[in-house]
Amino acid sequence: MSKAILFDLTKCTACRACQVACKQWNQHKAEETSNWGSYENPKELSGETWLKMRFIELERENKFDWLFLRRSCMHCEDASCATVCPVGAIFKTDEGFVHIDQEWCIGCGTCTQACPYNVPHIDHHAGLAMKCSACTSVGYNRLADGKKPACVTTCPTGALEYGDRDELVAKGLAVVDKLKANGKPDAYLYGEKELGGLHVMYVLDDSPSVFGIPENPKTATVDAVSKWLSGLVTAGVLTALPFWMVFKRKQDLASQSGKKGGA
Repeated sequence: MSKAILFDLTKCTACRACQVACKQWNQHKAEETSNWGSYENPKELSGETWLKMRFIELERENKFDWLFLRRSCMHCEDASCATVCPVGAIFKTDEGFVHIDQEWCIGCGTCTQACPYNVPHIDHHAGLAMKCSACTSVGYNRLADGKKPACVTTCPTGALEYGDRDELVAKGLAVVDKLKANGKPDAYLYGEKELGGLHVMYVLDDSPSVFGIPENPKTATVDAVSKWLSGLVTAGVLTALPFWMVFKRKQDLASQSGKKGGA
């Protein structure tokens, strides 16, 4: 059954326990940062930072307000990163989360340009594209063992929930209805329908534009031949990676997808 993470902005206190848990579980190093005029750090996602909390300061309804937003992979159903990957290194897991296979990634960076949320980043040490995998990518797969993603497990306020996607959609819509009934007419469940349905959804108490989120994100399209060639050349492995391996990888992924669909 399709799984998802639901983030309820109205419950978040920006304690950043999720941000720390992500670092610890994935064994990532802390990044050297500086004061750039915000309480949030680091400034952007990277190969070492797969989840960070955004601090948004603004005036609304004639008063100063703090808004806190989770920044990480949205795990799109129609994932642009997977569409444009020239070697099939990006695919969806059984739960619906988008995973980058580091053994197949060639570091071309095509996915970093295609993502409407600017999520994948090239790790400067490994030279490979990296992002949140919902705790499925480092040896021990938490989800396969019946555990929740590390960020969800550590959230002290219940702002993050993990479970069956259909159930979380219903729960999110119910919260949105309550917000609208209590003076938040633009409250919105982001991710219910965007890009085929996201596997990370947001309960927002205002319109997506207030939070700087794309209101109508588009799935990237790709000319397969030109992208494969440019990706391989950019990565400097055109001669090192025979084309039959690339085609075989694509065919294997398509075959696996077909078997799952017919099961």
